[in-house]
Amino acid sequence: MKRLVLFAMVFLMCWFCTSMAVAEDLAMVTKKGEIRMAMSGQYPPFNFVNDKNELTGFDVEIGKEVAKRIGVEGTPLSTAWDGIIAGLLANKYELICGSMAITEERLKSIDFTDPYYRSGAQLFVKKGSSIASVKDLDGKKVGVTLGTTYEKWVRENIANADVRTYKGVPDMILEVTTGRIDGFITDKIVGALAIKKNNVPIALAGDLLYEEKMGIALRQNNPGLKAAMNAALAGMKEDGTYKAISMKWLGIDVR
Repeated sequence: MKRLVLFAMVFLMCWFCTSMAVAEDLAMVTKKGEIRMAMSGQYPPFNFVNDKNELTGFDVEIGKEVAKRIGVEGTPLSTAWDGIIAGLLANKYELICGSMAITEERLKSIDFTDPYYRSGAQLFVKKGSSIASVKDLDGKKVGVTLGTTYEKWVRENIANADVRTYKGVPDMILEVTTGRIDGFITDKIVGALAIKKNNVPIALAGDLLYEEKMGIALRQNNPGLKAAMNAALAGMKEDGTYKAISMKWLGIDVR
């Protein structure tokens, strides 16, 4: 009987500690009145630094609106993409709102909201290039953003590719335009809008390589915060706020 009582006490203590940890992030940001959102700042038009040295873009506005709907202020922060998950786990910020793809590998260490947009991986090459698809990249110089799912995919799927890593899409556009690399792989929407905006001689090559669903990342064991954010996203999609933000930055509704 004593063992049963002791077991019950230990179980209740563990449940109480877990419940406290679960509520911690939502309670903390509510108390502070602020939630910090990390992104690379190198991914226009989703997130980038404008001429006023401010982070702006689709991700920033989506994140700020979600924050507003859970009753706090959203503060965007820029950090290197290859260390962005480590920063989240080290409590440097509460969220990653930077077009991060939801993957099984990432779900081992972090959690995500419901997808807030869908896109996919696309190869871009200089106009007039003999490269028509990824099948032609054997032995070629291929650019990817460091630490992305695109880098992982290229290393696993393109034999003998000379993989070059960069901070973001603007750097890769310059490298392809000047001939220092043969092509780059990134999000189809991001790449297409970037080459249109900059009027550079770069074109899409081949079909979409694979689809990705993007979510806002948060630390695990935060069901309260996750539920509040999912409710905010659903509300934005219902009342037209999401579509307005998407049309403003992307010219299409990407949900």
